Amino acid sequence: MSRQPNSMRAAMSRRQLLARLTAACGAAGLADSLAAFEPDQPDGAEADESEMAALKRELLGKLVYSAQDIEDWLAGKAFPFGKYDPELGYLHLDRDFQEGIDGTVCSYRYDRLGARRMFAHAEQPCRINTYGDSFTSCEQVSDGETWQEVLAAHLGEPVRNYGIGGYSVYQAYLRMLREERRAPAPYIVFNIFDDDHYRNLHGWQRLRFGVNRKSANPPVPYVTVDPDSDRFEEHANLCDKPERLALLCHVDSATMLLGDDFVLNVRADREAKRRAGEAVPASDFDDAAYTRAALYATRRIVEKVHEFAAANGRKVLYVLSYNPQTIRRSIEGRERFDRGLVDFLESRQLPYVDLLAAHTADHASFAGGVDAYLKKYFIGHYNPLGNFFCAFALKDKLVAMLDPKPPAYRVDSR
Repeated sequence: MSRQPNSMRAAMSRRQLLARLTAACGAAGLADSLAAFEPDQPDGAEADESEMAALKRELLGKLVYSAQDIEDWLAGKAFPFGKYDPELGYLHLDRDFQEGIDGTVCSYRYDRLGARRMFAHAEQPCRINTYGDSFTSCEQVSDGETWQEVLAAHLGEPVRNYGIGGYSVYQAYLRMLREERRAPAPYIVFNIFDDDHYRNLHGWQRLRFGVNRKSANPPVPYVTVDPDSDRFEEHANLCDKPERLALLCHVDSATMLLGDDFVLNVRADREAKRRAGEAVPASDFDDAAYTRAALYATRRIVEKVHEFAAANGRKVLYVLSYNPQTIRRSIEGRERFDRGLVDFLESRQLPYVDLLAAHTADHASFAGGVDAYLKKYFIGHYNPLGNFFCAFALKDKLVAMLDPKPPAYRVDSR
């Protein structure tokens, strides 16, 4: 039997399977439609799965939702971190989590635009919008303790916070496109956290973040890349209708949907090597091929942000944020993993703030060791003092961009 006919039958099987289950889920309850679903039985060569295909199926089987999970999430009864969004995957919800400094409860509230609640000068028109992941949304501090609020109080004008925890660079870019249509601002702070590069490449967050009861870790928009051929392709959320979430409740349909996912391939390849007794990277940051693809994706997305800004009269300040372990490595003198991105920003003369360099320089004047230094600013994410550090690390570059200058920097001639 030739390879081409097998491939054609596999493609048709995939289309039929996804269409069949999606249609069933649209016509009935999730639990009923899944119970009624019977996948086509493979025959011949299709039944002869490769070891890698079987391993990917095994990994997905540990991640799939229950039908009750999906029903409860869509009804707002489970996974309180975020609510379903067909384009972006999810947005934040009002919530109170005990995850702050000293075990305090952090309060998260969102306005009619879906931005985090503003306090400082909130009654004034806003000309600064900020985008990014949890280091932009400022997880683990309450509304008034974010770096945006520190900046706003200092500048004398509001700073809007559109950050969403867990977002990739690509999701932050897509949210920017959405919100700049609804509440445009001439100045944008586009924050890129070090893990965000890797998040660009997965179509389902559970492939990277696993399973927990805080977040559904849902399917999200993503990109596929090939740095060698300059390939960059954008992909919409795989479950862009609520009923399609049911595809991730069943290992067969999940395998059909995600079998070629870049991150699933990385995870399966590493697991195969572990089982064979071979060495695997200690972390994603130590995986040269994964890192190269991830940073290439971010560079292409930054180009798209720049193109949007140039076409729409926006000025963008890029902010590079880092987790404590990346900062530790820098303080200890290890080479940064994202040197190519910094060189890219420099070569394009794009204004940016490098918080890795800022923390490394700050530690040089710190009397304690690395552990004490990191504890000063981090509780996982930035604590209130860390958000203060972030605000003042970027304020000079931001103030230099603003025209007219913010009230705190404006000298009125009288």
